[in-house]
Amino acid sequence: MAGMQKKDFDQPDETRRFDHGRIDLVTLPRATIGRAVFEPGWRWSNDVKPIAGTDSCQAPHTGYVISGRLATRMDDGQEMEFGPGESFEIPPGHDGWTVGNDAAVVLDFTGAEHYAESS
Repeated sequence: MAGMQKKDFDQPDETRRFDHGRIDLVTLPRATIGRAVFEPGWRWSNDVKPIAGTDSCQAPHTGYVISGRLATRMDDGQEMEFGPGESFEIPPGHDGWTVGNDAAVVLDFTGAEHYAESS
């Protein structure tokens, strides 16, 4: 087993930028963790869909909201909103957007590795 490691989001391994936001990635031996910043006006279907090339987001997300608010609508119509201090699990097949006038900052533990990557 590998020894302990640490990485800092202030020096990410990679940053992917898209309209109204970005995701910073740190890669560890068994996980890639993303810190996403979704600015006011961000919407997956407008800002990331052209990069992903799919009708809805196909990444599964397990994460934690640090600040701001996000809403998600599943392809079947189910909607949910997430705010500071809340953890979430979102399966593939959804759209998402920032709620309100503050940026949403989110840690993503399962869907970050290929998020906002060209298909």
